Amino acid sequence: MSRARRRTARGTDTAAPAGASTCTVTVCRGCCCGTPKVPGVDHPAQLDALRRALPAGARVRITGCLDSCERANVLVVQPSAAGRAAGGRPVWLGLVNDEDAAADIAAWIEAGGPGLADPPGILDLYAFAPSRRVRAELPDG
Repeated sequence: MSRARRRTARGTDTAAPAGASTCTVTVCRGCCCGTPKVPGVDHPAQLDALRRALPAGARVRITGCLDSCERANVLVVQPSAAGRAAGGRPVWLGLVNDEDAAADIAAWIEAGGPGLADPPGILDLYAFAPSRRVRAELPDG
């Protein structure tokens, strides 16, 4: 996939209120993620569950391929401004195929998200570190 295409987001689905500072969840829906290449997952229902579970003001951004296809169904939880100021960095989660994952992610964001709260232990099973090149191409939230 071309570099330009990877950087092109399909748009923000849920915007934070003006002036609000909260986490952004970037959801990969590119080449493998969100497609029948990952069988047994109702991808639209998974995205709806995430949107419903997130606290008010949290943003969901859909993007094209994040180039981490070996871990299809990738989500990146980006810290709020306060979380970033406290040292929080984006947390990459892969193979997020469990229906309960949205609730775990939402609970973490409700508690403050990266930099302000520790994630529920179960999210450690999904966490991974992408290459520097891939991290650098994630749109800043």
